[in-house]
Amino acid sequence: MNENSDLPPAPDVAGTSLDGTEVYVISAEENAALCASTGVAPAADGSAHPIYYYIATQVAMGKTVAGVCNVCEFDVDDGPMMGSSGVVFQKPLMVGAPYRVKGKILGLARKRSRKLGVMDVLTYRLSLQDEADAEVLQTENVWVLPRRELA
Repeated sequence: MNENSDLPPAPDVAGTSLDGTEVYVISAEENAALCASTGVAPAADGSAHPIYYYIATQVAMGKTVAGVCNVCEFDVDDGPMMGSSGVVFQKPLMVGAPYRVKGKILGLARKRSRKLGVMDVLTYRLSLQDEADAEVLQTENVWVLPRRELA
């Protein structure tokens, strides 16, 4: 018997669209400030700091953090946590270039954890695309949603 078989099922959210509707542009000023905060100079070739993979996709996706949590029937005030984030770049992010986000939730799995008790593990994928709809990068993120009410 599976140790999770006595748990109620997680909400069926796989396939939920996270496509953004707004264009995201990394300004030279924002990039310079971020670079300064990390102790590096902005790149001379106009490329943005690579951490913008996360900032741009999160800001420009079609739902806020609270909105994603709501889809998962999770109260954002209960503290979603980042489990992991991975990225594959097809080309560098550029300052001043407009980007759009396409993405979706891949799944939500309910599990038991020794430290957290019952939790849901949310996996979603986002793609940052340029003006020509060419993919610039793809990121897959995992969030942990502690389900204290099910402990």
